[in-house]
Amino acid sequence: MSLKNWLLLCLLALIWGGTFPLAKLAVAEIPPFVLVFARVAIAAVVLHAILRLRGLRFPVAPGMLFAFLVMGLLNNAIPFSLIFWGQTEVTASLASILNGTTPIFTVIVASLVFSQEVLKAHRVAGICLGFVGVAVLLSPGLFGIGTEPLWAKMLFLGAALSYAFAATFARRFSGVSILVAAAGQLTGSTLLMAPLAFWQASTWQGAGWSAAQTSTQGWIAMALLGVLCTAFAYLIYFRLLRDAGATNASLVTLLVPVTATAIGVAFLGEVLSGVQFAGMAILLAGLCVLDGRVFKLFAPRDRPVSKPSGEGN
Repeated sequence: MSLKNWLLLCLLALIWGGTFPLAKLAVAEIPPFVLVFARVAIAAVVLHAILRLRGLRFPVAPGMLFAFLVMGLLNNAIPFSLIFWGQTEVTASLASILNGTTPIFTVIVASLVFSQEVLKAHRVAGICLGFVGVAVLLSPGLFGIGTEPLWAKMLFLGAALSYAFAATFARRFSGVSILVAAAGQLTGSTLLMAPLAFWQASTWQGAGWSAAQTSTQGWIAMALLGVLCTAFAYLIYFRLLRDAGATNASLVTLLVPVTATAIGVAFLGEVLSGVQFAGMAILLAGLCVLDGRVFKLFAPRDRPVSKPSGEGN
């Protein structure tokens, strides 16, 4: 990749890594479904404005609109809701680490459920290593010695699984502008989350919550989640897909847990336990093996064949 693409990749990892600390701040004051609705609605408005500025038309065919709803459900509504709900109990650092299992579930779903990919040996090894890391991360809850409940940790694995199904479903958008597809899925998820957000807001108001009690910090975190961590991040990701390719863009999954953990430690005072650090290390190692490029560093290089004396160039 070029230096510019590496810088974009690091910027994207920093932004998506910042999603988890921002969400941790926001869910302390805003109900999870309300926060998800605000995030996708804000991002949808921003992307539709960009579509108009670029002169791109938004498709209104019934089949395409239905596909946007399904994609919005799988790639936004379900995973965002599970992640935000889980972050009411789990630190931003651990949330980002568990969310890093997405590539593992994607390979499993794409190869075993839909037969879209071949399950090669290094991918099997990466999946096994990744699940060892997950087992280590879940072990405190399994033995009842952790401070974070097991059910909350499992929500992030559910979000990763939803992302995996979204990745396989996204292949039907191959002939659609990526920007249009992003605006479409965010529009779909906004429509899906609206009734849930209204229901939860009214329920929590009965329990004493009100928008008027939300601090400026909470509103700023919510706005940043929509504008920066969703709309702007999508634009960077699509730029990487176009210029560096999907394989290189996928490297962001290795960097997000690292940046999220660093931000959580620096600004939220979070501390990784020894078990969590070990689980993250094993999981990241599994992702490297799953990616496969690490093996190319040790592959023997072909030596140039010497030409017979007198042979022309």
